[in-house]
Amino acid sequence: MLINMSDSGKLTEFGYVMDLLAKGKVTIKNIERELICPACKELFTHPLILPCQHSICHKCVKELLLLTLDDSFNDVASESSCQSSPRLRVQSPSMDKIDRINRAGMINYSGWKRSSLTPRTTTFPCPGCEHDIDLGERGINGLFRNFTLETIVERYRQAARAATAIMCDLCKPPPQESTKSCMDCSASYCNECFKIYHPWGTVKAQHEYVGPTTNFRPKILMCPEHEMERVNMYCELCRRPVCHLCKLGGNHSNHRVTTISSAYKTLKEKLSKDIDYLIGKEGQVRSQISELNLLMKETECNGERAKEEAASHFNKLFEVLEEKKSSIIKAIDVSKKLRLDKFQTQMEEYQGLLENNGLVGYAQEVLKETDQSCFVQTAKQLHLRIQKATESLKTFRPAAQTSFEDYVVDASKQEELLGELAFFSNGVDIPEINEEQSKIYNKALISWHHPEKKNKADSYILEYRKISREEEMLTWSETEVYGTSKVISDLESNSSYAFRVRGYKGSVCSPCSREVILHTPPAPVFSFLFDEKCGYNNEHLLLNLKRDRVDSRAGFSLLLAAERVQVGCYTSLDYIIGDTGITKGKHFWALRVEPYSYMVKVGVASNDKLQEWLHNPRDISSPRYEQDSGHDSGSEDTCFDSAQPFTLVTIGMKKFFVPKSPTSSSEPENRVLPMPTCIGIFLDYDKGKVGFYDADHMKCLYERQVDCSGTMYPAFALMGSGGIQLEETITAKYLEYQNDM
Repeated sequence: MLINMSDSGKLTEFGYVMDLLAKGKVTIKNIERELICPACKELFTHPLILPCQHSICHKCVKELLLLTLDDSFNDVASESSCQSSPRLRVQSPSMDKIDRINRAGMINYSGWKRSSLTPRTTTFPCPGCEHDIDLGERGINGLFRNFTLETIVERYRQAARAATAIMCDLCKPPPQESTKSCMDCSASYCNECFKIYHPWGTVKAQHEYVGPTTNFRPKILMCPEHEMERVNMYCELCRRPVCHLCKLGGNHSNHRVTTISSAYKTLKEKLSKDIDYLIGKEGQVRSQISELNLLMKETECNGERAKEEAASHFNKLFEVLEEKKSSIIKAIDVSKKLRLDKFQTQMEEYQGLLENNGLVGYAQEVLKETDQSCFVQTAKQLHLRIQKATESLKTFRPAAQTSFEDYVVDASKQEELLGELAFFSNGVDIPEINEEQSKIYNKALISWHHPEKKNKADSYILEYRKISREEEMLTWSETEVYGTSKVISDLESNSSYAFRVRGYKGSVCSPCSREVILHTPPAPVFSFLFDEKCGYNNEHLLLNLKRDRVDSRAGFSLLLAAERVQVGCYTSLDYIIGDTGITKGKHFWALRVEPYSYMVKVGVASNDKLQEWLHNPRDISSPRYEQDSGHDSGSEDTCFDSAQPFTLVTIGMKKFFVPKSPTSSSEPENRVLPMPTCIGIFLDYDKGKVGFYDADHMKCLYERQVDCSGTMYPAFALMGSGGIQLEETITAKYLEYQNDM
């Protein structure tokens, strides 16, 4: 990094690296691996230093932010409408404004207010370490440019295209080859032009010049937080240069800092010492490289030998299977031939019973005999045969069985054993996916453990693939994990995925775990919070600070005034809605109802219907007259065929009550289901359809038409004690750099 804090304008770290290059201690062509961006896999272009100390191209940072921008806008809640009415979902901003992500850590367009619903569009995974990186309030502007790396890349480019000269920028056509470049003018000159534009005795004669280059950079490093201030300190906690304003009242006010010169001296001494140590160990490194070459050759030979042994084992299995196959097929053929022979004999006997054929034809000829003694001699035996044939007609029985049930091969155990066929595990236990802790919502969270808890692995490979309905075998996707859980993104909606994991301990691999199949929601997850301003009754309902949980304390005021209650009465339903409306598309959200809840209603309702409910409260009214109350008042029977602007289902006393519909049973006991642990709601606005799901298994419990002519909102109602918790979206944990410092 170029840091100039003195009047002499000397190079610091860059100068030291360039000295090494000039002295021939580093061959520029041998360091290409260090000059490749981990995102685009090409040479760095304007590299930026991330908080995790990895470098990445400027354009790659913008592309990674844009990849997360679409998902972020889907979760944005608008606050543009008045606070007394439900808010509408706003459309995504036009693409011509996306460049604003360079200037802010939050998308902050006109009319938008930053709130808990505003997406953090400056978070993305680092391609180098795969940890989530939060760029903070200033976004890309808060990152330093890695000028040292940028200059080394430029030198590498020049070494790669040594035959291509850099031409003078000031020459008249045709331009001459440049001999030097001015860092102050950001231009390249030939000898003649340099003398003309940098005459002796002028200020320009004092400009800094280097060899021909196309990489120009500022001589003074400015603070990204305070753009008019140059950096003059180094924060030891954040490991980055800062200015005096950052220390006085900025983000580094409580951090330990040192002067740039002191940091330069310390880091240069450490770097020099480390480089000298590595250079001093060159013989050891070369010896280890030779050893690695031998190990690679040995691995190649051992790998081929292992392949041959594995192929030999499978060939033996094939031989056993072929032998078994031949013997079984032969036995089936013998049985088939024997049965067909019996059927053929029986068929010939029956054909003889036909007129002029066989036995009947012979008997007809015997009847023509006129000699009595000869007739009697022959007819006796013939009569017995005729009687036997007559009896067989009365009790027809096939001579053999047509079924081959006794010859069905049961290979289920063998298939299970073959499915478990794997490498011999040398002390690495097979991991097992924890189905209770694994779940799919907006993303997939997969957790696993070792049941034996003896020989745990050092790292894991999590594999997953989509299960195609056409039974097409899709390839497995793999991701390496160093913990026992992983968040998987980019899964398709309304799909089933198979997951499995295997462990690694050094070079030893365990067999794969048993596959676990999870189902994604039928639509993208819809993010919202409870609305605390529209219709919220804080006397009966208690909303937490995060606005993702509501508890009912209805009836408390009634108990305080119980001595005045002399007749039976009903408490009213207390409504609360989501703070974001839906005007198009498919959406899914999930929630959990506390098991102790007396009566809870969940579903969707239009803006107009909500206004009717919220502005016409009934404190002492029977729920029997509420069409959506869940009571069997009879009013539902007349209207369930027509789509209404709302649909609510009743949940309470650990039960899920299926409303009456043409497809549901009229018997009450058949419309009562056990309450799912997690309840999902799927709204297809365009088709006017709402469904209620067991979200743990993505099984639809009830579905019906709903009138979506207006803006629809998630709607909830509580009576008596109860609680509703919105399902928390799955997010990857951010990297905490303090542990590494």
